[in-house]
Amino acid sequence: MTQPIVLRSRRDVVDLVNKGIIGDTRPWIVIIAVGGTFIDAYDFTSLGIGAVQLREQFNLSAAELGTVTASMAIGALFGALLGGYYVDKIGRLRMFLIDLFFFVISAIGAALAPDYYVLIFFRVLMGIGVGLDFPVALSFIAEYTATSRKARNVNLWVPTWFIATFMGFLVILPFYFAGVGLNLWRWAVGLGAVPAIVVLVLRYIYMEESPLWAAHQSLEEAARILRKMYQLNISVAPDAERPMALAQKYSLRNYLAIFSQPYRHRTVLVSVISMLQALEYYAAAFYIPVISTSIFGSGSLLLAILASLLFNLFGVAAGLWLVFWASSRIGARSLVLIGYCGVISSLLIVGAGYGHLPIAVVVPLLGTFLFFHAFGPGGQGMTMAALSYPTSIRGAGTGWAQTMTRVGSTIGFYFFPVVREHVGLGTTLLLLSIVPILGLLTTLAVRWEPVGLDVDVEDFVPSEMPQGGRETRPK
Repeated sequence: MTQPIVLRSRRDVVDLVNKGIIGDTRPWIVIIAVGGTFIDAYDFTSLGIGAVQLREQFNLSAAELGTVTASMAIGALFGALLGGYYVDKIGRLRMFLIDLFFFVISAIGAALAPDYYVLIFFRVLMGIGVGLDFPVALSFIAEYTATSRKARNVNLWVPTWFIATFMGFLVILPFYFAGVGLNLWRWAVGLGAVPAIVVLVLRYIYMEESPLWAAHQSLEEAARILRKMYQLNISVAPDAERPMALAQKYSLRNYLAIFSQPYRHRTVLVSVISMLQALEYYAAAFYIPVISTSIFGSGSLLLAILASLLFNLFGVAAGLWLVFWASSRIGARSLVLIGYCGVISSLLIVGAGYGHLPIAVVVPLLGTFLFFHAFGPGGQGMTMAALSYPTSIRGAGTGWAQTMTRVGSTIGFYFFPVVREHVGLGTTLLLLSIVPILGLLTTLAVRWEPVGLDVDVEDFVPSEMPQGGRETRPK
């Protein structure tokens, strides 16, 4: 029997988690939570595997292909706005279960789409699911982890993303050899329903609500969750605070709190990094199969798939390095700065030398681009959002960051096929280097480092704020 713990306020619950008093986070909690990120990544990148076949099958122009790929980002934009609001209002667990239904239905519907317009509809639906899932997944992980380990656990989404992308290319190889031809993209997209069903079942059976969010509703509910998840001998004091449930009073004002002091500069930095990293990723990394086809020749689909597998291994390696070493030694802001420098250098060299550099040089340089992107701006935009806001507005902060990500990805989806068609791949990559340069300048200008901070010390409920808008802090 563990030592008895008595809860008197929601701050007691925060201390149990953030100070690591309850012990290490249960690994399966993080794995199931980040499982949604696996589906997000797979669904977002799966269409890139068969973009060439899709364009040929539906006879699409470059602008129409950009519309199909961007449609999911547009859906994710609206899903993130809604998800950021409702993940704080109704809780993490309910949103966990809701968003996965979008993944299952949309993956099957997109794979069976008879025409361009039906495909767009299901890609938008799929995007809504992605937009809903990211804010809840990262908020959930942050709220089950001690402050000293939050960055490491939240950053698990980075290798998960690239592992999912790698698996997407890997599982499609048998279908390529089976000769499915122009239907290759259908198999790639439709297989996304399989992991979605698995994760949905696991979440339904094993997951509980975030104890930090639950503490804003009822200390008794928070105590029940901690007893079940950590086998603690825990009770609530008779004279404990009885706060009105956050769910009952959460409003648009709470969401907008991320734009007030002291959060405004954090939100600016997170917004810029999230938007620009998505633009560079979806303008380049998403179209790696297309870039590979340009490098190896239009008849070398197998080489393009194999090269894409290789490129994504760079992302996996960067993500694992980030989780097992860099997260605990290098702050998020420093990782962003280092990452931007690597991304800018890679894009400038490949862009300026395209057509003159040998393939043996171009391929490692594109891998280097993906490596620096993964652990730098690509990973830290969402991680910084999850670590920069207290529990009461964390969903709003991560939801807004995901919204900015989808603004960037929508532009990136359109940017690459249209610009490449007019000016060629080399010039397109040179133009793209402007994006990380802007991100680098912004990160240098805004000095904010959330890693290692207990931001829940700042926690407040905006409807409890005194007139004049100053935050109230726990004594």
